[in-house]
Amino acid sequence: MKSLKLKRWLPSGRTTVIGIPFLFLFVFFLLPFLLVVGISFSQQQLGIPPYTPLTKLEDDVFTIALNISHYKFMLSDDLYFATYISSVKMAFVSTVLCLLIGYPMAYYIARASDRARDTLMMLVILPFWTSYLIRVYAWIGILKNDGFLNQFLLWLGVVDTPLRLYHTNWAVYIGMVFSYLPFMIMPLYAHLVKMDLRLLEAAYDLGAKPWKAFVQVTLPLSKNGIIAGSLLVFIPAVGEYVIPELLGGSDTLMIGRVMWDEFFNNMDWPMAATVTCAMVLLLLVPMALFQHYQVKNMEAAK
Repeated sequence: MKSLKLKRWLPSGRTTVIGIPFLFLFVFFLLPFLLVVGISFSQQQLGIPPYTPLTKLEDDVFTIALNISHYKFMLSDDLYFATYISSVKMAFVSTVLCLLIGYPMAYYIARASDRARDTLMMLVILPFWTSYLIRVYAWIGILKNDGFLNQFLLWLGVVDTPLRLYHTNWAVYIGMVFSYLPFMIMPLYAHLVKMDLRLLEAAYDLGAKPWKAFVQVTLPLSKNGIIAGSLLVFIPAVGEYVIPELLGGSDTLMIGRVMWDEFFNNMDWPMAATVTCAMVLLLLVPMALFQHYQVKNMEAAK
């Protein structure tokens, strides 16, 4: 009898399996974000921590003070608006470049033989075996005025003077595409490799040319891979800090650099937390659209 009562209160196997990931997300993602939200409504102060508490109990009176001046300042300051626009633009361009480069690579790997396919996928994953920071530093040696790329172009006679790439937005785009390209290739490959090739054969038998078969058959079937890969590139690229800091110039506006300056240079944690909350809200929009698209597709499939 006691075992039955105990079993009634214990969670089922399904609840446990689902609950553990949700508990992990709550402890390591939602709870820290709620702390950041709380800091964004506080005021800067000299001390540890460098912000005032939101609640105070004095003379048996419990008060909650929410400071919204940082949000008002962020919405009224042109620098923050320009930074968000610049971050979205650079992330969008990087995502498009990764898609244009990664789709042909994923398509070729998916159509290769089994032995070549494994080797090619290993080459795609190979950069992850090296530290992310070292890979970005390597691009400094390549893109500098006296770096490998300019020396090679001068040797070929393509240019007469070194190209100015280092500390420019071009260097940031190169670094982002190189760093995030595998995140685009892998979901595309996962969708393309499962595609039924008999659909293409049927299209060819019906008189479709290769480009038309690609547009009307291959591209629609890989649409989910395109969306997944684009989100995997776009979302981290918006808040990227290392690549703009090491490869970009002083005029490279990115949210990650602004947050770093506010946190560590200005020691203005409330303002930095405000910028962080705005960035998260900015990223929730494409994620919500993707979720809506997935649900709509599942309902259509039923």
